[in-house]
Amino acid sequence: MFSPQKIQSIVEEALPGSKAEVHDMTGTNDHFQVVVVCPEFEGKGMVTRHRMVYAALGNAVGAEIHALALTTLTPTEAAGGNHG
Repeated sequence: MFSPQKIQSIVEEALPGSKAEVHDMTGTNDHFQVVVVCPEFEGKGMVTRHRMVYAALGNAVGAEIHALALTTLTPTEAAGGNHG
């Protein structure tokens, strides 16, 4: 079973310089909302950013993690409040 803290740790370790904020959406530790701010996202589109996060979590997505709502931002986007 994955906890929000475990997901945060995995993502932050896999994406150096990143900061992940993870919320358990249902209280069952299998549906999560994740906001990741990472300098490596600069110049990358949303699909590429999401793939980077999915790669960090590996096979857990679709198995132990049933749902993952992602918001991926660069530090500049996060500072400006641009969550588009």
